[in-house]
Amino acid sequence: GTVVQSDATWRRFLHPAFSACATQANYRISERSVRFNAAVDIPAWFTRAFSDASWGTAVEKGTPPVSPWGNLARRPIPLWKDYGAANYTNNSSLGLPRAGAATITTQLPYNMQVNARMTVSASSAGLVVRINSGSNIEQNLIAEYLTRGGGGDETFEMPLWLNGDNIRYTIPAGVTVRAVSYRQTGYNTSVAGSFSCNDAFYNTLWQKAQRTLQVCMRDNYFDCPDRERALWWGDVVVEIGQTFYVLDRNADLLSAKSIRELMNWQRADKTIFAPVPAGNWSSELPVQMLASVGREGFWNYFRYSADTAVIREVYSRVRDYMSVWSLGTDGLVVHRAGGWDWTDWGNNIDGRVLDNCWYYLALKSAVAMALLTGNTADTAGYASRMRSIEANFDRLLWNTTLQAYYSPGLTTNPDDRANAMAVISGLAGKPRWPGITSVLTGTMNASPWMEKWVEEALIVMGNETASLTRMRTRYQAMVTNASTTLWENFPASGTPNHSWAGGPLTLLSQYIAGVAPETPGFTAYHVLPMLGSLTAVSATIPSVKGSISVNDSLSATQFVMNLISPSTTQALVGIPKERAWQSVTGNGRPVWNQGTFISGVTGITGAGEDSLYIKFNVDPGTWQFVASLTPVGVTDPENHNVLSAGIPVLFRTTPSAFEVIVNSDIKKYTLTIVDLSGRCVYSFSKEEGEVLRIPYGLLNNKVYIVNCAINGNNFSKIVLLGK
Repeated sequence: GTVVQSDATWRRFLHPAFSACATQANYRISERSVRFNAAVDIPAWFTRAFSDASWGTAVEKGTPPVSPWGNLARRPIPLWKDYGAANYTNNSSLGLPRAGAATITTQLPYNMQVNARMTVSASSAGLVVRINSGSNIEQNLIAEYLTRGGGGDETFEMPLWLNGDNIRYTIPAGVTVRAVSYRQTGYNTSVAGSFSCNDAFYNTLWQKAQRTLQVCMRDNYFDCPDRERALWWGDVVVEIGQTFYVLDRNADLLSAKSIRELMNWQRADKTIFAPVPAGNWSSELPVQMLASVGREGFWNYFRYSADTAVIREVYSRVRDYMSVWSLGTDGLVVHRAGGWDWTDWGNNIDGRVLDNCWYYLALKSAVAMALLTGNTADTAGYASRMRSIEANFDRLLWNTTLQAYYSPGLTTNPDDRANAMAVISGLAGKPRWPGITSVLTGTMNASPWMEKWVEEALIVMGNETASLTRMRTRYQAMVTNASTTLWENFPASGTPNHSWAGGPLTLLSQYIAGVAPETPGFTAYHVLPMLGSLTAVSATIPSVKGSISVNDSLSATQFVMNLISPSTTQALVGIPKERAWQSVTGNGRPVWNQGTFISGVTGITGAGEDSLYIKFNVDPGTWQFVASLTPVGVTDPENHNVLSAGIPVLFRTTPSAFEVIVNSDIKKYTLTIVDLSGRCVYSFSKEEGEVLRIPYGLLNNKVYIVNCAINGNNFSKIVLLGK
């Protein structure tokens, strides 16, 4: 390609059409509102025919790293994505062209980053057209266009980007609007993941979270794209987790950049702070910084990406930050206020419990980072602190009366955030879970940022139904709101596009669809769906190993999982024990029957059972697993009215009883009736065939599995019994 090198032969000129608006954005946003005066524009300055003879010459400043350049770094992320110009969704109803004073509100497909465009005409010069977001009042970024005049068409694309669900054009008298459109831009990544289920509420919530995430990404992650556009790392923790379930792996470049920037701005006293780069803010939020360097932040990024290079690069700085924290004489964490003593928005915050949980999680990750980077000598110090917290956490912070974690001296109710983090950190043992569950289902004080971990804690404790119920309760107003993105605060307030509210996207994909890495980078991963109250779930996960697709459906008699697993991976597949399954097939062939794994299907091997799943190790490929209430090889005699050697048993219902007719030459058989939970409600063994009559009074209008075992063969039927 052509090398372009700037030097003193270049020409320079300050463009006279651009200036600042009188109305400027709030102080948090680095961008400025812009005015463009078309009457003093320099047409065609970029063409070969244009003469720049009157322009001044450029001044050479020297070769980097001399001032003002400093040490330059290669851009670690792709250039912005330009989606091209497009019409607003309501263009046809705007009545264009239209003349005269008016406010034109255009509708975008959803909340996105856009450069607004228009074509106008005016006979007079200097008439001011104003363009701003119609839905983000905190943004206050404005573009002003002063007409050129003369009656001809004037086309303008504002050079700064706005966001929102709509864009507003304020037109003065004397101006005719001929066309309006927009150009979507943003961080260069694409939606590659998906989630859907049989409940529209969760589908809408997932999609709104996806849109919120994308509008909060550009040169860095944002807390929001309207008020600040700043790299608040507490928000980034939640955002990075979402990217692994919805975006292509270009997103990892922005995540790695964000990790490096946070740690490269570490101060001499070893503290870290965000947002960075430093501008008008340099205060540490200690809890958010622990969340960032710990399991939910840096280590979560590594689990999904296997990006060892970034961990190696920042580990020494993480170690330094961990040393800023100390334990008191009681063996627990000494509170640090930092520059802003903020733990979460809202009431009822139990800061002492939260300090210990977040620091414990950070210690866990520090151990893992030390081992990964070869700094094994560091692990002893981390482990010693972990043991101290483990030994004293329950002793000092568990309240036996309240059956909850509750710091002495508090006068409020137990905190949902604190009790959730006790579960997430692993400090709360299973005997504590019933009390914690009561807190998490009855107390709702967490902000959308911490809500992610409250809902996750319920899932970790095996109560995904309660988690989905809480999710619906907390996000109801956001889902039904007209905004296409999620809000900063519950029920739906603050900025209308705050991606720290997107935790449910991760939870629905990671736990409800059940897909997550077992080893860093998905070399091994699991599919362990937790359907809760749902009966159909499908998801696509854009992993670093390739796309993983899973589609689950549950009926009264069957569970079906369709899985597409990418090459160079090993999947641990779990069939959820939602029913008393009698058999499982893999691609149509038996792989498990009545508690016994069956070999012979290449690519599938048994991986054991627990109380929740029947598990299989699965090679790459396309698979269908079907769990059934009928054992493998069972003959259903339902349609046979004549007993024979091939079908030696007949099941039938009469007005007063359920009958089992066994061929008279059968010498030994066993009849069992079980309900769908697997509980046996009737069992009978006999040495010779006969007609068995089971009165409906022994049953109670439920679906049962009736099985007759004869000479090692099972004959089964699923029936509704009782009157």
